[in-house]
Amino acid sequence: MRAPLQFVLDFFTGGDPVTLTPSLPSPSRPAPMGVKSNAPAPDNVKLGARPFVDSHPSVAGFTHPAANRHAEVQGVTVSFRFERSRRKSIGFLVGADGLVVRAPNWVTLREVDAAVQEKGAWIVAKLQQFKERQTEQFQKAIEWRHGAEVPFLGRTLQLCVLERGVGRVHGQDLPLDQVLPVTVPPGASVTQVRDAAQVWLKKQAKALFEERLHHFAPLLGVRWQKLSLSSASTRWGSARTDGHIRLNWRLIHLPTSQIDYVVVHELAHLREMNHSPRFWETVGEVMPDYAQRRKALRQAPVDLKED
Repeated sequence: MRAPLQFVLDFFTGGDPVTLTPSLPSPSRPAPMGVKSNAPAPDNVKLGARPFVDSHPSVAGFTHPAANRHAEVQGVTVSFRFERSRRKSIGFLVGADGLVVRAPNWVTLREVDAAVQEKGAWIVAKLQQFKERQTEQFQKAIEWRHGAEVPFLGRTLQLCVLERGVGRVHGQDLPLDQVLPVTVPPGASVTQVRDAAQVWLKKQAKALFEERLHHFAPLLGVRWQKLSLSSASTRWGSARTDGHIRLNWRLIHLPTSQIDYVVVHELAHLREMNHSPRFWETVGEVMPDYAQRRKALRQAPVDLKED
């Protein structure tokens, strides 16, 4: 029995997902090595068929939103944007969207591919450093102490710490819908406060995600079977052919319009396990403005993209 195919929606790289399949190669062809050009998949893609296979599913890949070439570099799948330019040599740029490779017109694609492999260690290291730097920025953004402001559904809540047997650390007269209440032991550490706050945020996230899944699934004519909260560092969500949906709990920091986009994106995969034009037509059936929401998600402040 073939394991369910899974599609994921990445973040940090800012783009759409790399397809992750089981580590078994497709029976029609072995997993390719090196660099492959980006040819659009036909609308009637069969489960398991894809432009390239990630033979290291335990290693997160990196995807540029406008990727048109792919490489297996240092055991990691890197999808990058390749451009022709008036440069005199091949250039590499790692930015918020991922890797961009530029080369003059007279350089062959074979030479470009060889250069990507030659610079492989540097490319993967820079991509990883960029992702880690974004993660660190988020972790520093919230001081998990009484009175801290915590992003919640596109606005902020004030963290209100209560000690068991003592009550509120400092009196607060804010409305309940502006407060994130946590109860901790007397003398609790910052880590204990953070953990308690995240328990509250995850509870809110699961309730909201379930409500949005129930709302959009009938509109798309699909049925989801299971929801799991994810803490992944590179993706907002994923969907499998068996109806298992995973959504990153940290979406609760973002506006509901962006959360809804991720929910619809993953549910649409239950009809189209690909990113073909038919997939985007499916998303557009219930969310005509998905492009604007997708752009907003990609441009969300770094401190909302926690590890």
